[in-house]
Amino acid sequence: MTQAGDHQFCTLAEHHDEREATWRERALNAEDALKVAHTKILAQRIRIGELIGQICDLRAGWTEEAIQRITAENTNLKQRVRQLTTDTRTLDERLKAARSNLRFQDRHVADLEARIADPGPAT
Repeated sequence: MTQAGDHQFCTLAEHHDEREATWRERALNAEDALKVAHTKILAQRIRIGELIGQICDLRAGWTEEAIQRITAENTNLKQRVRQLTTDTRTLDERLKAARSNLRFQDRHVADLEARIADPGPAT
């Protein structure tokens, strides 16, 4: 009876020790993951701070008047690009029409030259 009680006590103690080991292992893994997460968060915060600093540096060099002037110039340039694109299309269409007319004139001249070279029967 005493041996059975001791055996049962040992089994319960071993089972408890196994649970305790599993719990400790999970706790250590969680602590390691938390340390890694904190390191990553710190690195991201540092990077965000650097980027915000760069943005502030870029904005500090520009006055509101300069920004408005550059924006207006950009708008004017975009309009100019649109106008030039339209002009290019118009000129391309005219060039195609001129080439078509030239081909027609070349065929007409070739036809007239053929008539002159071979007068055929006189009527």
